[in-house]
Amino acid sequence: MVNSMTAFASCTGELDGTRWALEIRSVNGRGLDVRPRLPEGCEALEAVVKAEIAKHCKRGNVNVTLRLKREFTGGMATLNPDALAVAVQATQQAAAAAEAVGLPVAPMQAADLLAVRGVFDVSAEREASALTCLPEIKEDIITTAAEFAGARAAEGQALWKILTEQIDQIADMHATALTLLPARQEKMNAVLRTNVAKVMGNSEGVDADRLAQELALLVVKSDVAEELDRLGAHIVAARELLAEDGAIGRKFDFLTQEFNREANTLCSKANFKELTRIGLDLKTVIDQMREQVQNVE
Repeated sequence: MVNSMTAFASCTGELDGTRWALEIRSVNGRGLDVRPRLPEGCEALEAVVKAEIAKHCKRGNVNVTLRLKREFTGGMATLNPDALAVAVQATQQAAAAAEAVGLPVAPMQAADLLAVRGVFDVSAEREASALTCLPEIKEDIITTAAEFAGARAAEGQALWKILTEQIDQIADMHATALTLLPARQEKMNAVLRTNVAKVMGNSEGVDADRLAQELALLVVKSDVAEELDRLGAHIVAARELLAEDGAIGRKFDFLTQEFNREANTLCSKANFKELTRIGLDLKTVIDQMREQVQNVE
């Protein structure tokens, strides 16, 4: 089964006034890189995130983002006098240091001090709220990771269909190229006979054995049967890869390079208009196939 490396899944939840939103999205990557982005108080979920993603994925850059929002329905945040005193002192010291070197200092507002972490203390309530929700959030991570894997599989099925159609196109062109070989050979034989006649007409001082060797070498160099044989083998290998389970993307990417190499050689050696056209068409489809393969896990 082919899996895509690009997918998205999300969910939301709520418990005792705390709401959360979880998103999992991935893009192409050489290996598996899981990047959890968790709010304060949820650090314990990082191991769960990485384990669940690794359970379903072998390759891709996967971003997992969790957002929490607390609805305060009771109680009030408390002012921390010690933290406020430290913040005031630090602000005064910073202002004095700035003035000493001639830097302008904007007036400090009381609201600015309240924004300093720990001065107007709501963090304890937020952290407690997050901790009480951890079991439910963990279950959502497990469920959403499975949905995310399903999305990768669904996109992978679409990729499988596209790649299968492209391999079928290559197979059709390969079969057509084989049918052209007799006509190409006949034309090349005629050209070769003409050129040999020209040489033999001016053959004074020409070594007959050396001439035979050069002609044999020319025939070998112009033969495209080996390239077409390898192309046929690559078609079989591509179909086998698509039938495999697990991560096949790297193998398939390497195989597309081999496809491209044979197409390039076919174009350079064709010396036959119809066969050259097939070689160019092959290169087009192979390039399209390679683009799709970049998304395969």
